[in-house]
This record gives sequence, C-alpha cells and structure tokens, in this order.
Amino acid sequence: MTIRKALTIAGSDTSGGAGLQADLKTFQELGVFGMTALTVIVAQDPHNGWFHEVFPIDVAVLEKQLETVLTGIGVDATKTGMLGTTELVELAARKIEQFQLKNVVVDPVMICKGADEALHPEIAISLREVLLPRATVATPNLFEAGILSGIGALKSVDDMKEAAKRIHDFGTSYVVVKGGSKLQHDHAVDVFFDGQSVEVLESERFDTSFTHGAGCTYSAAICAELAKGNSVRGAVSVAKDFITEAIRHSFALNQYVGPTNHGAYRRSKQA
Repeated sequence: MTIRKALTIAGSDTSGGAGLQADLKTFQELGVFGMTALTVIVAQDPHNGWFHEVFPIDVAVLEKQLETVLTGIGVDATKTGMLGTTELVELAARKIEQFQLKNVVVDPVMICKGADEALHPEIAISLREVLLPRATVATPNLFEAGILSGIGALKSVDDMKEAAKRIHDFGTSYVVVKGGSKLQHDHAVDVFFDGQSVEVLESERFDTSFTHGAGCTYSAAICAELAKGNSVRGAVSVAKDFITEAIRHSFALNQYVGPTNHGAYRRSKQA
C-alpha cells in the first residue's frame, strides 16, 4: 500500500478547530498521513471574550522540526499556515527551496478569526517577496488577498478576480481567493486563477457563524489531494466540496466559537 504524506507548517489552535489541528483532521479524512512543524501557539482567553494570544516558536525549533520531516521522512505535499514572524516565513521558504518541495500550498494567514487587525503587517511583504514565489497554490481569504494584492478591501467578485491576477504575478502558479462569509453574495464564492483564465466557483451558502477553521481546512484539503496525485484544479474541486459539507454540519463549541465538521464530507460520501 502506498502511503501519501503531507506536512503542515502551521500554528496550533488550542481550541482544536483551526491551524494544524484542522489540517491533520482534514488529511486523515482524505486518506493522507499528516505530519506537523509547529510555528506558533494560539491560546484563547475565556476570561476576556476569547481574545487570541499568539506565541511564536523559536526559529531554531522550527528548523529542527523541518529537518525531522524533510530529511528523515519526506513528503508528497506541504502547506503553510500561520507563520507568525518574518523569520519563520523566511525559514519556510528556504526549506522549500532547499528540498525542492513540490505541491506547496501557501495559506497566507495574517489574522486570527475574531481579531481586528493583522498580526504583523510586515509579514505581508515577506509573504509576497519570499514565500509566494515558491508556492504551487496560494489560498488567501478576502482580507489576505486585499493586503497581498495591494487593492485593499475586496467587495465584489471582480475585486477577487483582480486580486488573484496580481497575486499570481508574484510567482505563485495558481491562486484561490476564498470569498468566505464576508462576501455579499447569494452563494459561497471563490475565484480560481491558473495564470490564463479565471473561474468562479460557487457552492451553497449557509447562514451560520460556525466557520472557525474554514480557511485552514480548505487549504489542507487541497494539499491532501495534491499529495494523492490529483491535479490542482481537481484538488480545488474536492476541497470546495469538503469545506461545503464541513460548514453545512458545523456546530457550536462554546458561546464564543463554532468549528467546521471535518468528518462531514466522508459521511456524505457514505450516505
């Protein structure tokens, strides 16, 4: 039996719905063996309205983790999530280059869901100049795509299309701009750009605030499918279906947050 392996270089969401926890659940659901390199720890304060606190990992510690996986085991696909500091972004980019990694999904996480501003604005520059040129697929949400593209707030599908084209110009082979719940549209809309043509991807939209970890899950599903040998377009299609079912069956975890349901896609296929 061939074991397909995927690595997530991402933060730990202590509440379990996003970050590398969401990535590992998604990898498992799609039949891929998941490995991790921890970049930051995110804790939520139940005494202060679930305020997010972010604790970056030392660069040397991340490098040891990457050495374990990349030298000691090997991977079929890799994704990055929250990197937290420019030094961590630069290290991830160096390792992608050093090991000539293929099937690299960059989810350019700049903000925790529920937070009001980017973690570190200078990270956008590092992502644009250092990491995106090494990405197979970039999967920014509306906020991230607006920052990376220089457009600012994206308010329409046309804005998303233009942002996707500009992000592609940084060297990324494919771009998926995730519309998410903040885009005013009758459907859940994403934009896919392959360098030649723009495609609008639509699925059912759900009236729910239980979407914690949706972006991480979407990008992780793309990564898992690439690890299995699927094409980029095919991987995005599976990921779109995966996140649609995960949000359809999302649930309240407590009074502050509700995560997507990572087992919903598999159960829908078994029904």
